[in-house]
Amino acid sequence: MSDSQNILAFNIMKECYSNKSYITAQEIIRLEKILGEWELSQGETSNFPRDPSRYWFSVFGDPNSELDPFSIRIGGHHIGLIATVIKDNISLLPLFFGANPSEIKHGDDMGKKTLHDEEELARDLVKNLSDDYKKKCIVSKIAPEDILTASFRDIKNISTPSGILFTDLPDKSKDDLLDLIKLYIFRMPQKVSNNYWKQINNEGFDKLYFTWAGSLVPGLGHYYNIKHPRFIIEYDNTQNNANHIHSVMRDYSNDFGIDILAEHYKNNHSE
Repeated sequence: MSDSQNILAFNIMKECYSNKSYITAQEIIRLEKILGEWELSQGETSNFPRDPSRYWFSVFGDPNSELDPFSIRIGGHHIGLIATVIKDNISLLPLFFGANPSEIKHGDDMGKKTLHDEEELARDLVKNLSDDYKKKCIVSKIAPEDILTASFRDIKNISTPSGILFTDLPDKSKDDLLDLIKLYIFRMPQKVSNNYWKQINNEGFDKLYFTWAGSLVPGLGHYYNIKHPRFIIEYDNTQNNANHIHSVMRDYSNDFGIDILAEHYKNNHSE
């Protein structure tokens, strides 16, 4: 891509993220150079070059059409952005962020953490629970090696553990869990996030579960998920001595804009 095309691509990313998430996405991309330096210093080799320009931009459909749907995909190491657009409707799930290293171990930025809040808010939530609540929440002393929904196209039948029910949590912990959920939902632009959050609130949280697996000690492997009948959030930090995060939000029924695509074809292409 030319320099001008790169600028346009980043402008599209900016429109598809919240301001905070766009900054996070740029930090994740910059980590490629830092990861390459670290692997070289440790005598490690990678199957892929650690290059901040090694990301891909794809368009499906015709963005110039006022009637037909189109989709944009921007992806590469630890960035997964998929936008499906139909007229004034947009879907931005699934939405994936990762970070390697999650905490920089060398150089001028040593100690800086990417996806810090996703880790610390969840850990503090569990640590602040009494032992009885922890027993319900922590399902295993060993964390999965990665997020369990992985890159599966359809996640409805993917098995993920269930810990403590939202309604069983103390009031303060309920508030903390809602703040953690908002962290993921509000990765999207304000208008899209507000609309999704409103839908979730209307559906309620009676069947929402929060699950932790692994250690509560920073630097040791850990995993959590947040499951609602509508969505699942997954986070895993086990690889590279628990300094390598994968995190994602998925919608069980509406990933990849299935809901707005179905409505479009029902209204415009049915006989």
